[in-house]
Amino acid sequence: MKPNIHPEYRPVAFVDLSINKTFIIPSAVQTRETVEIDGVTYPLFKLDTSSESHPFYTGAQTRIVEAGRVEKFRAKYAHVAKAKK
Repeated sequence: MKPNIHPEYRPVAFVDLSINKTFIIPSAVQTRETVEIDGVTYPLFKLDTSSESHPFYTGAQTRIVEAGRVEKFRAKYAHVAKAKK
């Protein structure tokens, strides 16, 4: 790799603000704040949501009932099907 052209890749503390959980993950993200965890100072990046709190990943997301959509479609276009017969 060429020197001085790549961003600094280092451990960064990501804080999920919705559940107040901290993850330490290697990243090249630019940050202005730092946090000390277990005597080690890490750059700090604040997240609104992460995979720990997002409804899609936690299973809390409600699924749309597909059967209701199909029945609504069939009722809406039932007269077209009858006209073709």
